[in-house]
Amino acid sequence: MRTFQLAVGLACVLSSHAVFAQQRPLVTEDPETIGAGRLLIEGGIDRAQDIQYPVSGLRGDLWRAPTIGLSFGLSSIAELQIDGGLFDSLSIKGRNPAAPLASLLTATGDSTHDFEDAIVATKIRLLSETAQRPAFGIRFSTKLPNASNESGLGTDSMDFHILLLGAKTVESVRVVGNLGVGILSDPVVGNRQNDVLMYGLSFARAMTQATELVGEVNGRVSVRSGEPFPGTESRGLLKLGARYTHSSIRFDGGVFFGLTTIDPSVGFTVGFTYVFNAFQVP
Repeated sequence: MRTFQLAVGLACVLSSHAVFAQQRPLVTEDPETIGAGRLLIEGGIDRAQDIQYPVSGLRGDLWRAPTIGLSFGLSSIAELQIDGGLFDSLSIKGRNPAAPLASLLTATGDSTHDFEDAIVATKIRLLSETAQRPAFGIRFSTKLPNASNESGLGTDSMDFHILLLGAKTVESVRVVGNLGVGILSDPVVGNRQNDVLMYGLSFARAMTQATELVGEVNGRVSVRSGEPFPGTESRGLLKLGARYTHSSIRFDGGVFFGLTTIDPSVGFTVGFTYVFNAFQVP
């Protein structure tokens, strides 16, 4: 009976999988797309404890509210994604005056705020999943410098990423993996860059027809010999959470833990995803 319930739950999850391909609260990208003519809207609130900004030298507790994501189904195999946030607020718990761009800070009190850097991306599914083969896709993304270095929350630099995406469903569990390269600009010396290895591995286990347990490890590793440029260091998060789907809306929540000394020690995220048919694709 338990096996039958899991099978039913998994079938429900998979039937709407293309719709909810973004996988909030996870950031590891599934190769499946949302479908032609669909619009996906997601939003949430994040809290990160003891996060560090090596470029500005700030350290503190960060609120992101709201985070916003939009995905446009350009065809059955491609989508355009825009992700960012309207308000990042850092309660400052420490400063490092020796940080490379600390002299540019205009935040003199115990807090600072700014927009979040926006990310514009295109995802393309290359191969659909079969009984014998995982699904594969590719994603190209660019980080735009919306957050300023004067606020201490940004670097005023652009980054580029390319990821190979893979996913396979095994019984009641969907496993997704990402591997790629990030080209990160040096925010201090403009004509330099650091190439980093990007990675992500996530799982989603169907518990009922509407609920899933999810988790991931996601981040980047600097492969440069010697010390990485400030702002291009290795980063990583371990995240655990759950999702509940009702009709065309999904609610989610999760906790995360930093994997390096400059990542947040702990944090949480809550949010929703809503998708609908928005336009006709010619």
